[in-house]
Amino acid sequence: MSDVAAVNDLVQKHKALKEEIAKVIVGQQTVVEQILLSVYTGGHSLLVGVPGLAKTLMVHTISQALGLDFKRIQFTPDLMPSDILGSEILDKDRNFKFIKGPVFANIILADEINRTPPKTQAALLEAMQEHSVTVAGVRYALPEPYFVLATQNPIEQEGTYPLPEAQLDRFMFSIELKYPSIAEEVEVVKSTTSDAKVSINPLYNAESLLAVQHLIRRVPVADAVVEYAVNLVASTRPNGPKVTDLVKEYVDWGAGPRASQNLVLGAKAHAVIHGKYSPDIEDVQAVAEGILRHRIIKNYKAEAEGISESDLIQKLL
Repeated sequence: MSDVAAVNDLVQKHKALKEEIAKVIVGQQTVVEQILLSVYTGGHSLLVGVPGLAKTLMVHTISQALGLDFKRIQFTPDLMPSDILGSEILDKDRNFKFIKGPVFANIILADEINRTPPKTQAALLEAMQEHSVTVAGVRYALPEPYFVLATQNPIEQEGTYPLPEAQLDRFMFSIELKYPSIAEEVEVVKSTTSDAKVSINPLYNAESLLAVQHLIRRVPVADAVVEYAVNLVASTRPNGPKVTDLVKEYVDWGAGPRASQNLVLGAKAHAVIHGKYSPDIEDVQAVAEGILRHRIIKNYKAEAEGISESDLIQKLL
């Protein structure tokens, strides 16, 4: 199949995939699209929202529709790294045997990731970046494709540990879940208080999703679009050559080179699912907020004046 035919096929499959997910998840189309964009590009996503917005259900439904192996890890204050990665035990022949932890799956739901201490949060770092884990000096490869979809309650809530910047940067998208509209909430209540069972038809498998990831990387992109993405990221840095007065006034730290890479990859995927064979500047702008939001560290003045990361990004765009 040529790349043009593969793009056309992906457009149809993406539409069917959203319809399957909509059988269970009411509304939240932007959120679902951003998760799927990160899946198509091999990235990870962080879902931020108050409890009860169906974050866990959404990830489980998406994994079913993608036909991938799914594991859920509930992060708690007493969770240890070995609870995630696995550990070595002595078998009956007195030999050490490695028992794999829940991190060995295609889609990992790291539920309430900010409720566990930094030592356990860091256990996911190697898995997210290298797609492997090291236990007792032995490296174990994780199954491909591999995605971490973490959920996080807002930091203001009690009993949470803020994710370090190095780990936040490993997430391609930071996705905010908002409350549903009244009409959507009525539909949610009707569907969840009846006895109807919904079955999700898997539209992909591991091999076909890996093919999609390679297809996205083969999409050509104009130099002007790459330069726009890099200049946009550079404009978030208070000490950079592209700095504006707005950033100097309200930002402590800006985004790094990984943001530029993610902007171009995200723009490629965004273009493809909308039937385009190459991304333009509008595709970069469409994915910019989710990719930059968690990479911009505001200063105390922005906090005091109630200016959010999203406000800053929209002004930079």
